[in-house]
Amino acid sequence: MSNTIQPSEISFFAAVASSASLSAGARELGITTSAVSKRLLQMAARLGFSLLNRTTRRMSLTPEGEVLFDKARRILADIDDLNQLMAHDKDAPKGLLRVNATLGFGRMHVAPIIARFSEKYSEVHVQLQLSAHPPPLTDDSFDVCVRFGEPPDARVLARYLASNRRLICASPKYIAGHDQPTRPHELVRHNCIVIRQGEESYGVWRLSSGAGEKKRVEMVKVRGNLSTNDGEIAVNWALGGLGVLMRAEFDIRRYLASGRLVQVLPQYDTPGADIYAVYPQRHQLSTRVQVFVEFAAAALKADRV
Repeated sequence: MSNTIQPSEISFFAAVASSASLSAGARELGITTSAVSKRLLQMAARLGFSLLNRTTRRMSLTPEGEVLFDKARRILADIDDLNQLMAHDKDAPKGLLRVNATLGFGRMHVAPIIARFSEKYSEVHVQLQLSAHPPPLTDDSFDVCVRFGEPPDARVLARYLASNRRLICASPKYIAGHDQPTRPHELVRHNCIVIRQGEESYGVWRLSSGAGEKKRVEMVKVRGNLSTNDGEIAVNWALGGLGVLMRAEFDIRRYLASGRLVQVLPQYDTPGADIYAVYPQRHQLSTRVQVFVEFAAAALKADRV
């Protein structure tokens, strides 16, 4: 008897594993609970390991079951993509879509976009995971990663979504009590709020002026008594008048517009932070990925108006 997974077992196990119980899985499959239990036992006997842990109160996946479930969902999603591609049906994407984004931007901008996307495309099941550090570009745990800056890795595809700049700012309250800096090096005399995120050099702010051969870049090692890995917390500290902050325009523009924050050293350029959707090359024909990326680009563009 073969100890390999059979094609018919992929959709069967995915339906059972995604259900709250065997009886719920049986209803999804249109068979009896005893039939589901029997087939699971047959699979476990053939494979040589169990896929589910069952008690009187709950059902959970074994480590092997988790691996099979994850792979099964990807295979079924690829089949959905193939069917939609062959049918040229881009108006009705379906399947699992796994999205990763950074904590602050994901909470403030990506989550609302997904909510609207879900209302329009209810057949797509979206999983959003927020993380302080973006996953490796070659990590296959996500279908789409929304991140700042175009990745240099040619093994992934990057779709430009929206322009974004990092700006230096502070509250009027802070500015009123301190001399307004007019040159980058004067930042060392200020209490600067530092964000520990990604792989950027901690506490080093890069400012530039001029263009072409006359362009001049200054690296300033800032310091202060407040640091965090959460951008939202850093913004709130700046709003409270606790220091000078460098933050992406998308996160502070409403405070700049209302006057709760004012830009510091506006005559200098700071590193860009354009927003990109990054995804593996194998997803370039994925309907659900492409429709989501187009939807996100349109939503971010509308959000800037």
